[in-house]
Amino acid sequence: MDYFELYELPESFSVDEKTLKAKFYQLSKKYHPDFYANEDEAKQQEILELSTLNNKAYQTLSNPARRTEYILQLHGLLADGDKHKLAPGFLMEMMEINEALMEIEDQPAFNAIKMQIAGMDNELEKELSTAISAYETDDEATKLSQLNSIKDIYYRQKYLLRIKDTLNTFAARL
Repeated sequence: MDYFELYELPESFSVDEKTLKAKFYQLSKKYHPDFYANEDEAKQQEILELSTLNNKAYQTLSNPARRTEYILQLHGLLADGDKHKLAPGFLMEMMEINEALMEIEDQPAFNAIKMQIAGMDNELEKELSTAISAYETDDEATKLSQLNSIKDIYYRQKYLLRIKDTLNTFAARL
């Protein structure tokens, strides 16, 4: 079952957090395994699966990054082992940042790279926000195009996250 259907919400990158939380609590009460302790094994297993589904759905939909990934998966745009081709300019910029990370010798150089990455991160967030707004308001014919833009931003953000992790490793060494 689709998580949005479970919570009776329209598919959206921007869910109403209050409504989401209320639905989660409502279903948590409805599917709490303790209330079905006297039922047969099959019913107990069904309730346990529904309770697990409710928890997974909430964890996914309450986190913007996971929600984005989930929506892309719903539309068949993300798959295990998917090899998305990123723009050569972006990859070149990432390579230059990686090389600069390898050559860090002092705190000012580290701070400069950190600021560059923060700027890139902010730009990707703005780009994602624009693409999501367009997706939420566009007609069905252009939604796929917007989803593909969101997919590209998603992969660039994942790549940038790896750079941030590397940056954190270097921060520990300085």
